[in-house]
Amino acid sequence: MRIVIVDYGSQYTQLLARRIREMGVFSEIVNSRFKFEGDEIGIILSGGPMSVYDKLAFDLPEELFDKAIPVLGICYGMQLIAKNFGGKIEKGEIAEYGFTKISLSDSVLFEGIPPEITVWMSHGDVVKALPKGFIQTGKSQSGLIAAFEFKNTYAIQFHPEVTHTEYGIEILKNFVFKVCKAQPKWAVENFVESEIKKIRSIVKDEKVIGAVSGGVDSTIATVLTAKAIGKNLIPIFVNHGLLRIEDMKVPMDLKKIGIDVKVIDASDLFFERLRGVEDPETKRRIIGHTFIEVFEREALPYDAKFLLQGTIYPDVIESAVASKSSAKIKSHHNVGGLPEKMNLKLLEPIRELFKDEVRQLGKILGLPNIFVQRHPFPGPGLAVRIIGEVTREKAEILRLADDIFTKILREKGEYQKIWQAFTVLLSSRSVGVKGDARSYGYVLAIRAVDSVDGMTASWHDMPYDILKEISSEITGHVSEIGRVVYDITDKPPSTIEWE
Repeated sequence: MRIVIVDYGSQYTQLLARRIREMGVFSEIVNSRFKFEGDEIGIILSGGPMSVYDKLAFDLPEELFDKAIPVLGICYGMQLIAKNFGGKIEKGEIAEYGFTKISLSDSVLFEGIPPEITVWMSHGDVVKALPKGFIQTGKSQSGLIAAFEFKNTYAIQFHPEVTHTEYGIEILKNFVFKVCKAQPKWAVENFVESEIKKIRSIVKDEKVIGAVSGGVDSTIATVLTAKAIGKNLIPIFVNHGLLRIEDMKVPMDLKKIGIDVKVIDASDLFFERLRGVEDPETKRRIIGHTFIEVFEREALPYDAKFLLQGTIYPDVIESAVASKSSAKIKSHHNVGGLPEKMNLKLLEPIRELFKDEVRQLGKILGLPNIFVQRHPFPGPGLAVRIIGEVTREKAEILRLADDIFTKILREKGEYQKIWQAFTVLLSSRSVGVKGDARSYGYVLAIRAVDSVDGMTASWHDMPYDILKEISSEITGHVSEIGRVVYDITDKPPSTIEWE
């Protein structure tokens, strides 16, 4: 039995699926053209960037309300329900984005929830008038309709799946367990067994080139695939010259757990391709294409047919590959940055998982903490943490600064409290004083965020004494850096990475 999520292009669609899987209930994402199979116990209509009145707007699945299946509409999904039953939707005089206070009325959806909560809104259109017979169960501080219901159909304007919504998980649980009567019988362990079978059925006796970066995702994808196909996996670690100091130790660390990795130094090629390039999207495309070029060249002696990547769902969502209606945030080198034509077929066994699920998977596979607890690191590496043109000199400056930053966080016991921490080398320089003389060094931004899944994040409240030591050590040991600043921007409105 499953909860089906109809994807209308929301950045949070897969997060909805993950939240429900965390409850022990199997969930699956489909598009609006899906056909009922008889095992659906609940339907969730996701949010999305479109207006229900757009010419190309996606509509409700056929026969949706012909079935006696509970339905929950979120944001765009709420407006679709209202439109379908004759309600009035229009462009709001007041758009609601971010934190919004709402008041709630009696409803099974809000059982155990306080009458006033703060939620996460993201909409410009509003439901101005309800369809006949529908009951309003929520109102925002602006006086707008925030929730309504009719029989076993429920609708909310806010996003319960994001961590910023108070009692959001409880609201989803009320729908899943009290409305849909679901039973918690699904677990990540089931994913391991089913994915190993799936990998074997896809690969058969062919060889697979494994793209290993040493990050959590590629490592776990490699170990999972190795369990499935053994020596038919050829793991390759490409040094593109944009790695951190700790990343260079990855091949030896992997060898300790039985993964023998071939190391390729392609740094000259990458720096040549990136010369003079400043646009971040162009950087990502160049890096993605060059990676594929190197892997395809290395695949030839093995006659390999597949390329294994540690792609996870936040990569897919932000690159707008998950849904034709998704808004593109940025291209990831292993998703939106790939060339259109490739000689290798992609194998992405953890593509449907979020970061915290991937870490859980790593523990199930028995990986040591050195891999499971490592902070996320983008495939393009330091290239997207160097604002402007990427050069060897800038990469080395950033590499040294980042190493100092990470070491201090570990020494102070702060590293494991943070979801992701890194440094960014800005293109601007700043006047300073070093040794009683005028200096003119680079500005370095340090970034540390707290998150569960990477889809939303809050800047980490770093103790001042640690910030002071970080700034002092970096400016004292990396002569090219003259100023250190701390990024205190949440996601949204920013992304976690700067580029």
